[in-house]
Amino acid sequence: MIWILGLLACFIFISLIVKSIVAPRELDLSVASKDLLIYKDQLVEVEKDLEKGVLSIAESEAAKIEVSRRILLADKRSKSERQKPKNSPNLNKSIAFIILTFILIGSFGTYAFLGNPNIPDMPLKSRLAKTQEIRSQRISQEEAELLIPDEVIEAPDDYLALVSKLRDAMKERPNDMQGLRLLALHEFKLGNYRSARKAHLKIIDTLDENASAEDLIDFAEVMIVATNGYVSPEAELTLRRGLEMEPKDGRARYYSGLSMMQSGRPDVTLRLWENLLSEGPDDAPWIPLIKEQIMDVARLAGVNLSQDQLPGPSSDQIKSAENISDVDRKDMIEGMVASLSNRLANEGGTVNEWARLIRALGVLGETANASKIWIEAQTIFGNSSLNMEILQKAAKAAKVSQ
Repeated sequence: MIWILGLLACFIFISLIVKSIVAPRELDLSVASKDLLIYKDQLVEVEKDLEKGVLSIAESEAAKIEVSRRILLADKRSKSERQKPKNSPNLNKSIAFIILTFILIGSFGTYAFLGNPNIPDMPLKSRLAKTQEIRSQRISQEEAELLIPDEVIEAPDDYLALVSKLRDAMKERPNDMQGLRLLALHEFKLGNYRSARKAHLKIIDTLDENASAEDLIDFAEVMIVATNGYVSPEAELTLRRGLEMEPKDGRARYYSGLSMMQSGRPDVTLRLWENLLSEGPDDAPWIPLIKEQIMDVARLAGVNLSQDQLPGPSSDQIKSAENISDVDRKDMIEGMVASLSNRLANEGGTVNEWARLIRALGVLGETANASKIWIEAQTIFGNSSLNMEILQKAAKAAKVSQ
C-alpha cells in the first residue's frame, strides 16, 4: 500500500512540474508595457491639472515633454522585449524530461541507499509510545537478579580462604572504603555478582556526593553483569549520573546504547555505538562487543549497514587471507602466537590481545596452554565485566570454558 501511495504522490508532483513547463502560458504585460500605460495616464493628469489651474501653461508643456520622452523610451524597450526569442515547445519538453529523470533517479536512488522495504513503518510517535510502554514494564534490579542462576568460578582454595577472611573483616569494619573496594573486586572475580553489587552499593552510599564518575559507572556495570546484561532502571539511573560527570566515558555510553536497545530504540543505540566505533581506540573493550551486535541493531533500526562500512580488514585483505594454504596459515598462526605470547609475558597488553592469544592457541589445539592463559587473564582483567565478556567468548571458542 505504501508503495502505491508513494508512486501516486510522485506522479502527481511530477505532472504539476511538467505542466508548468510545457503548457502554453498567457502573455503577461512586460515591464515596459506597464510603464507605457502609467505614462499615458500621467499625460491625462497633466491636462486635468492645467484645466484646474494647478499648473501653468509653461509647466504643463514641460511636464508633457518629460512624460513624452519617457513614453518613447518605454516603447523602445517594449519592442526590444517582443523581439527576444522564446523557448520552443521542444526545448520545454526536453527540460521537463530531464527534470523528470532526475527526480525519479534521485528519489528511488536515495531510498535504495537509505531505506529498507522489508522494515515496517516506524513513526516517531509510535516508537516513543512503544519505548514508554517497555520502560514502564521493566522489572527492578533485585527482581532481575532472582531470575539469574548463580555463576560458580573455580578458584584456588587459598584464594577462597582469603576472600572469606575479607568478608569477616568487613562485617567488623563495614565503612572501611579500601576494604569495601577489595571485597567488591574479589566477589566480582569469583562470580558472586550480587555480593559484588551490594559491596559497590555500600561504596556509593558511603561516598555519597564524593562518589566519582568511575565509582558510579563501576557500580552500574556490576548491576548489569549481575542480571546477565539486562539494564535495570536502577542501573540506567546510575549510568546517567556517571555520564553527567563524565559525558565522554565510552563504557557508560556503550551500556546506555544497550539500555536504549532494550527499550525499543535501536535507532538511538545505532547512533551511540557508531560514534564509539569512529572514536575508538580499536583496543577499547567495547569495540568488539559493538561490532558483534551492530549489524542486527542497524537492521532493527531500518538502516542498511554493510560490514565494509565498519572499521576492520578490507575485502581485499580477507580474500588474500583466504588464498593462503593450510600449511602456510598454520605457520603464520604459530609465529603470531609465539610473538604475541612473549610480548604479553614481558610487557603486558590489552584485553583484546589476551583474547586473541587464547583463540589462537585453541586453533592450534593447544588447549592446555589456552587454559593457562585464560586463568591468568582473569586475574588481570577480572574487575571489568566488559573485559571478562571478551575473554569468556575467546575461552569458549578455544573450548577451555563452558
